[in-house]
Amino acid sequence: MRKRVESACVTDEDASGAAGGGNQVESTDERANDPAVSAESTSRRDRLERHSTPGRRNSLWSWPTAKSPLAIVRNYVVIVLARISPSLRLKNWLLGRLGVTVGTGVAWGLESTPDVFWPERITVGDDAIIGYDATLLCHEFLQDEYRLGDVVVGERAMIGAGAIVLPGVRIGEGARVAANSLVAEDVPPHTTVAGVPAEVVSRADS
Repeated sequence: MRKRVESACVTDEDASGAAGGGNQVESTDERANDPAVSAESTSRRDRLERHSTPGRRNSLWSWPTAKSPLAIVRNYVVIVLARISPSLRLKNWLLGRLGVTVGTGVAWGLESTPDVFWPERITVGDDAIIGYDATLLCHEFLQDEYRLGDVVVGERAMIGAGAIVLPGVRIGEGARVAANSLVAEDVPPHTTVAGVPAEVVSRADS
């Protein structure tokens, strides 16, 4: 199985910074019109909670203190069941039991994976689609700290197969994320993004 409980994501400040840091695709006007993409911050990194992990080893070694191991086991078992279930209703019900906020008519593709550590930090709006093998991450373990951030997917948004959404990202209403993209910044409403890291390739009004 490609996804692991001990998921570690390297970003910048990390990966998104390598693309220019200020390479943010959202505009203030677009963000203000969509509840999924708030105008409170212009960068997902500003919204991340940072938890330092002093010691000789990297932060992933501290995961049992970051989250209850029993909770992780429970989350993992339920998420595995949801990943392989062909029933969309069952997927939504199972993930809802873990604290994922699931809107009406949400569709999760086979093997799509919400964050195993903090699934309760995910909100998916009505009629959104999370494609095959897509991953929504709410945490990232780095060398000296781990970071947490809510992931919000707006109504009727679509996330393509194999895409990865990083912690703190907000995807606007009707937005589209191309397959195999790495979403490191917010996506404005009715915008299509693609690539690693994902960048705007089209807008509904263009």
